[in-house]
Amino acid sequence: MKILFASPEAVPFAKTGGLADVSGALTRTLAQMGQEVFLILPKYRQVDEKRFPLTNTGIVLKVPISQGVENGEVYSVELASNFHALLIRKDDYYAREQLYGTASGDFEDNAERFTFFSRSIVEAALALELKPDIIHCNDWQTGLVPVYFKTLYRNVPAFQQLASIFTIHNIGYQGLFWHYDMPITNLGWELFTPQALEFYGKLNFLKGGIIFSDAVTTVSRKYREEIQTPEFGAGLDGVLQERQEDLYGILNGVDYKEWSPSEDAYIKERYGPSDFKGKKACKADLQRQFGLPVKDDVPLIGTISRLAEQKGFDLIAAILEDLVMLGLEFVLLGKGEEKYHLLFENFGKKYPQQVGVKIDFDDALAHKIEAGADMFLMPSRYEPCGLNQIYSLKYGTVPIVRATGGLDDTIQDFNPLNEEGNGFKFTDYSASCLLETIKRALQVYRDRALWEKLMIRGMAADFSWEQSARAYLGVYQDTWKKKTAEK
Repeated sequence: MKILFASPEAVPFAKTGGLADVSGALTRTLAQMGQEVFLILPKYRQVDEKRFPLTNTGIVLKVPISQGVENGEVYSVELASNFHALLIRKDDYYAREQLYGTASGDFEDNAERFTFFSRSIVEAALALELKPDIIHCNDWQTGLVPVYFKTLYRNVPAFQQLASIFTIHNIGYQGLFWHYDMPITNLGWELFTPQALEFYGKLNFLKGGIIFSDAVTTVSRKYREEIQTPEFGAGLDGVLQERQEDLYGILNGVDYKEWSPSEDAYIKERYGPSDFKGKKACKADLQRQFGLPVKDDVPLIGTISRLAEQKGFDLIAAILEDLVMLGLEFVLLGKGEEKYHLLFENFGKKYPQQVGVKIDFDDALAHKIEAGADMFLMPSRYEPCGLNQIYSLKYGTVPIVRATGGLDDTIQDFNPLNEEGNGFKFTDYSASCLLETIKRALQVYRDRALWEKLMIRGMAADFSWEQSARAYLGVYQDTWKKKTAEK
């Protein structure tokens, strides 16, 4: 099949979080499986043109925005004979220090920036004469693409055999804008209704993707169930219930060439399940990185995350003093809400012998934490899939998670009596339950033989992308057959 994969970010070009990992790995795996893949994203300032020599195709897109037309250029790079990346250049929109906003908030012109991106995807497909079988759109930044295919471009011959797939990576981020942004899209006001793009008086890009695509996917089986409920649906549970026959839950895979202790170029010493000496070296290196005492017998808990309440940081904040009293070490890498920046930085200064904090995105340090920590903490309020708990398993770093979304799908609570399970899990969203779960993990940690069995079990798990990519390919084929049968 010929697949046009649209994402606002993708490894190895630009990244703020897991969406970039998914976009980069899934497209590469689909290409390795013999599909023809075109990955399209904005040309951000982050893109390293020394590493990827981009070719200007010479195509200038003329994209209607409101009452005018904005120009964009199309750059390309061949990643494999059947795998191409297309980058949309418009420096006014994308040559910024960050992708979506700053610590103070989102960019005020995000509606315009990603309306332009969505429509430029459609225009690029026409200009390059791609004629894809599938357009796979990801998150709210591409939510208008299926809308355009079903409205302004519905009679274009090149798109008559096209099926659209839309993936929700996190329903908490919907691309909500005030209704006066509707004219920017050049879509008619007849679409500003509860049956289409209107959402409590606002314009909702994500809702457009859900309603107008031919099939909808999300990133774990449990999250598929959760987002159809008022608790987790963020106001779109009714819309998703209406689409449940075309709604699929496909667990994200991970790239073990990038995330495996036996191949990791970032860590102090490589290791595997038959020899943990390398992991001890990685732990010592991590302790030095954060200025902590180098002690192998002290349990070390790591966290890498966007600092937001969704990720359970209100729970972590509530038990910080308790963690210190347990005699463990705690390291944190992340960036997000200012209140958490201040809270954790101050806590690190208060307990410099036990707590290490770095407010940043740092890919190399993230690998060091996965390899050097004994346990990995993810007490999320909700978690569509989660990748770090899967990375942690491969590194023998035991996950401590809350039973939600992909965390619930991937982590089974460890039972010391029958030695089944691969991590520690709690259900109630409360600081007390989190603390008790950490204490349970520490109790097992003190039994070194039992702990190593738990580590080995986790390292044996296989969440590689091949299985997930086959599931996506199945959805592509079924949706395309259904769409073409209707024509």
